[in-house]
Parts: sequence; C-alpha cells; structure tokens
Amino acid sequence: MGRLANALSRLRATIGGAAYPLVMPSADDAKRVGAALVAQLDDYLLPRLARLDAPLLVVVGGSTGAGKSTLVNSLVRAPVSAAGVLRPTTRSPVLVSSPADLPWFRSGELLPGLVRTPEPSADPRTLQIVSATALGSGLAFLDAPDIDSVVDQNRQLAAQLLAAADLWLFVTTAARYADAVPWELLTTARLRGTVIALVLDRVPAEAIADVTTHLRDMLAVRDLGAAPLFILPETRLDGPGLIAEEVIQPLHDWFGQLAADADARGAVVRQTLDGALTALGPAVAGLAEAADEQARAAKALDERVTVAYRTGRQTVADGLRDGRLLRGEVLARWQEFVGTGEFLKTLENKVGQFRDRVVSAITGRPLPGRNLQAALESQLVTLLRGIAADAAEQAYVAWHAHPAGTALLDPELQKPSPDLAERADRLVRDWQQWVLGLVRQEGADKRIVARGAAYAVNGAGLAVMIAVFASTAFLPTGLEVAVGAGTTVAAQKVLEALFGDQAIRTLATQAREDLLLRVGELLDREAARFTDRTAGVGLAEDPGADLRMAAAEVEAARIELALTGSSA
Repeated sequence: MGRLANALSRLRATIGGAAYPLVMPSADDAKRVGAALVAQLDDYLLPRLARLDAPLLVVVGGSTGAGKSTLVNSLVRAPVSAAGVLRPTTRSPVLVSSPADLPWFRSGELLPGLVRTPEPSADPRTLQIVSATALGSGLAFLDAPDIDSVVDQNRQLAAQLLAAADLWLFVTTAARYADAVPWELLTTARLRGTVIALVLDRVPAEAIADVTTHLRDMLAVRDLGAAPLFILPETRLDGPGLIAEEVIQPLHDWFGQLAADADARGAVVRQTLDGALTALGPAVAGLAEAADEQARAAKALDERVTVAYRTGRQTVADGLRDGRLLRGEVLARWQEFVGTGEFLKTLENKVGQFRDRVVSAITGRPLPGRNLQAALESQLVTLLRGIAADAAEQAYVAWHAHPAGTALLDPELQKPSPDLAERADRLVRDWQQWVLGLVRQEGADKRIVARGAAYAVNGAGLAVMIAVFASTAFLPTGLEVAVGAGTTVAAQKVLEALFGDQAIRTLATQAREDLLLRVGELLDREAARFTDRTAGVGLAEDPGADLRMAAAEVEAARIELALTGSSA
C-alpha cells in the first residue's frame, strides 16, 4: 500500500505541476483532464487506498427528472433528499449514511473539497450529510446533480462525484434511456473500471418487455451487459413521496445483501479502485502528449524566428560577397577618395606605374575619407534597418499563422525595435573603428604606414572596408571581380602595395567576419523579442517525461499490490 500511495502522491504533484501555457487545440482538454485527475486522486483514490475498509459509496447519477432523489428516499425509507418537479431539483449533493458511518463521511477525507453541512444548501460546493436509521452500516448513497443539468457547474460536480464512486447507480427512464449524454458517461465509467448498476424507472407496463430488451442490447454493445439492471414500472408514490416497498424490493434487497457482506463490498471497492488506477495510465499518456506538443509548438515558433533572421544574416553576407553595396554614393566617394574616375579606369593595366602615386596619395596627404566613411556607414545602416524590418515582418507573419504564436504576438513585434536605427549606427561606427585598429596593428612595422601616421591608417582602413564590401575579389582563385569600374581591383592593389598579398586577404577576411559577427548579434537581439516570449512560458525540454515516469511508477505499484487478486 505504501509504495502505491507514494507513487500516487508523486503523480498527483506531477499532474498538478504540468502546464499548458501555449494556445493549442489540445491545451484546453489537457487542462480539463488534468484537473479531473487531480480531483479524482484527492476525492477518491488517495483516501480510498488509505481506507479500503471504509463504507462503500454508491453515487446515484442520471438524467434530469429520472427520479434519483425519489429513488434514494425510497431505498432508505425517508425523505432525506428533496424531490420535486422543479429542475434542477438537486442543487448540491446529498449523502445518506447510517448513523454508525457518519464519522467517516464527516471527516472530509473523501471529497475533501466539499464543505460538510447537515442542512440543505443551494451551494453546489457543499455536501449535505444526513443519516437514515433504515440504512445498514457499510454502505451510503450520494444523490448527485443531474449529469445533463442546464447548469454547467452542476454537470461538472456530477462528473466529479461519479469519479469518486465505489459503485455508480445509473438511473434513467423509459423516455430517456437512449440519450447520448448518459451513455457517454457510462462508457467513461466502464473504461475507468467503476462498478455499475442500472435502474430503468417509470416504465409503462405494456412497454417493459420491449424497452428492457432494447436497453440490454445497448448495454451489451458497450460491454456493459454484465451490469445488474433493475426495472421499476410506472407507479403511484405513497404519501411521503416514496416508491412502494413491493416495487422497489428487488433493488432494496440487492443493496441489503451488499451492505451485509463485507467481502462483497470489499470486492466492489477493490474492483473500482483497481480499474480507476488502471485508467490513469492512458489518461496521463494523453497529458504527456499534450505537454510534448507544447514543447514542439514552442520549438516550431522559435524555428520560424530563426529562419526569418537567418535570412537576414544571409542577405548581409550576400551583399558583402557580390558587391551590391559598392554602388551609388559609396562608389562615388571611393572614386573621389583614390583620385579620379579616369585614374580608376587605367589603374588595372598600369598598377606598377601608378602604385607609388597611390601609396603616396594615401599616406602623405589628407583626402576626402570622411565622405567615404560616411557613405559606407549610411549604406550599411540602411541595409541593416531594411533587413531587420523584413525579418520582423516575416517572423510576425509566421507566428500569426500558428495558433500558439498568435496568442503571443503584440503589434509592436511587426516592426524592428524602436532603438534599432540607433544600435545599427553604433554597430557600424564601432566596426569602422575596429577595422582602423586592425590596420594600425597590422601596419605597425610597415615603414610606409608608420610614416603616413593617421592618413595611412585611415586610407588603408577604408580600402579594407571597400574590400569587405566585395569579398569575392579577394578569394584565392585567381579571379577578380571588378565591381564598379575596377573599384575592388583598386582597393586590392592599394592594399597589396601597403601590406602585401597575403596580408590583405587576412585583413579583409577578419574585417568581414567581425562585421558579420556584429550583425549576427544585432539580429539575435531583434529575434529575442520573439524567442523571449516562448522562453517566458517556462516549458521544459521534455515536459511529458515526468508524467510518463510518474504514471509508470503507479502502474508498477498497482500490479505489485494486485487489488483484485491478479497481477494484470
């Protein structure tokens, strides 16, 4: 018993701690099933396992107007539960016990969430407990609200009470026995292993044979053919509103025998308890799958963001590779920086002739480098702002198409961060200063750079930046991509004159990698506006694992205990 009780307590804590925060089709069902399982563990499984010898609880349930309260009153031969034509009649449950068993039911171990009261109440969260001297000890009846009540809270309470039953006495009528709702609950009770008995009430004498045959056929189809079935014909009630003793005698005798036989009661308790424990496995497996679906949804949302911002990174990389950034203002300022357009046109064929002139120009006198630096900065910032805007829109649309994503979205996510432009400006300026530092470090022992001081560093740095903007011109394939009338060739030859062939490849590669790293960090921060929302829901990486493990422990302990005398 101890191992099973401990396993059930762990399962209860695990179910109670499971969360389904993302809006998914399975989330609402998982929350509902999880709450029902926790309620059953608290209301029935844990207290019943602790006291197998406690009185057997018969929950009387059924459709509206089926005569449940009248039946309970008739079985105990006293008007203990209000009956009448107003619906719903039973607004709060009524438990009828023998005087000897009252302490157990008043203690609150069974159905601990209901407040005990000796008086009738309209509050569905109360449990009226009354005694009936005609009822023998060892057995009690609980008159539950209608399972198809027009009041949602009554229906929920009826389902909760049925889950706490050792035996469910299902009451229906000749006019209502084929209704869908009762059969759904009967099927649930069978799957849960609850012992069931049925009462077919108010059957016209001429219809008894046909209705009984049809009902038995329906029971057989649903694997309920072995359930005891009692037929009560239409009859007048006596003065106190009770069914005549001779009419109800077969049902009264059946319950009398059950109350008098401790072994029979114990068998019912153990069968229902074992069935309820067995049913936990599939129910918890459903919760585990719903929990895993939450994790998969969060991962899918994050992947959509990753794709959107990865596309942005690739756009930057492609822009640096294919020379598209060396157009317009940047190209004009570069041409202005190294000389004239005519000079650039002839540089490729006359590198040796003009090399000294180029080096002298960069290292010996101030040139309009500020304009080129500003043009580079503007071009990069414009690119980054456009990429961030496109990625935000793409991620927003992708999330909007996912049920879990839609619930996490805010309108501001559709655009980049308000400070994106400022951060992009700072990124480019910081990168430019880093490139100048790199050039300064690389050229520290180069006499020609040292002689030119700041002019040499600035000029060489700008040439490195130009090289980064068209990195295919520096791939070790022997191919040179002359973008913008020889622009990259000019940058390459200038750098070769200053540092040598291998050094310029290293400088350009380092500068390009550093720029892409900075861009990646900028876009990661933008992407985090989305991914922080999925991380914020607090989902574990494998949320269903704990549920499955806890359910497996319960099942192993159930098999070991063998409540019904079998290990299966």
